[in-house]
Amino acid sequence: MTTQGPGLHTQVLDTVGLEIAAGEHRPGQVLRTDELAQRFDVSRTVVREVVRVLESMHLVESRRRVGVTVRPAEAWNVYDPRVIRWRLAGADRPRQLRSLTVLRSAIEPVAAGLAARNATPEQCAALTECALGMVATSRGQQLERYLEHDIAFHRIVLDASGNEMFARLGDVVAEILAGRTHHHVMFEDPDPAAVTLHVRVAEAVREGDAETAERLTKEIAVGALHELDVLAP
Repeated sequence: MTTQGPGLHTQVLDTVGLEIAAGEHRPGQVLRTDELAQRFDVSRTVVREVVRVLESMHLVESRRRVGVTVRPAEAWNVYDPRVIRWRLAGADRPRQLRSLTVLRSAIEPVAAGLAARNATPEQCAALTECALGMVATSRGQQLERYLEHDIAFHRIVLDASGNEMFARLGDVVAEILAGRTHHHVMFEDPDPAAVTLHVRVAEAVREGDAETAERLTKEIAVGALHELDVLAP
C-alpha cells in the first residue's frame, strides 16, 4: 500500500476534481469508493476524505446504497478556488476565463472606488508598493514574479473596499490571474498600458479619488477582455 499522507490526499483530490471538471465523469455517473481506492492505491479513509471535499464543492453527492454520484455543473460551487483552477486546466478554458473576467469587470471597479474612500494609510502604501513591483517585473519575461505583485495588488483593493463580500473574492481573483499566467493566456511581457493603469489606480486610491479609481479599474478589466480576444478566442 502506498504511504498515506496529506500530499497523497491532495494528489487524489486534484486528479478526480480535474476529471470531473473536464467532463470525464459525466453527471449522474457513480464513482465507487473501493474502485477509487484501488486505482490510486490508497486507503478508503483517504478516498472518503477526498469525497467529503468534493461534496463540499457540490461536485458530487454521496448516498448510502447508491455511492458517490457526479453532480451537473450547474450545481458546482463555481467560486471555490480549486474548482476554478480545475476548470481552467480543461478544454473549456477560454469560456471560463471570459466568464471570470466579466465577473472581475463587474466587481473590481466598484471595489476600487470604495477603496479610495476607505483604504487605510497602510493599505495605500502596500498598494503603491505592489504597483511599483509590477513595474519592476514587467519586462524581461518575469511573469511569475509579476504575478505575485499583481495578485497582491488586487487582494489589497478588494480588502481595502471595506466590503467583506468583496474581500472574500480575493482567492477567486488570484486563481483567475494565476490561470492566465500558467496557461499562457498572457503576452511574454505584460501590456505596458495595463501596468501604467495599475500605478494610476494606486495613486487614485491614495488620493481618495473614488471616481478615477473606479474608471481606471474598469479600463484594466476591459483590457483583460481584449487580451482574451487575441490569446484565447
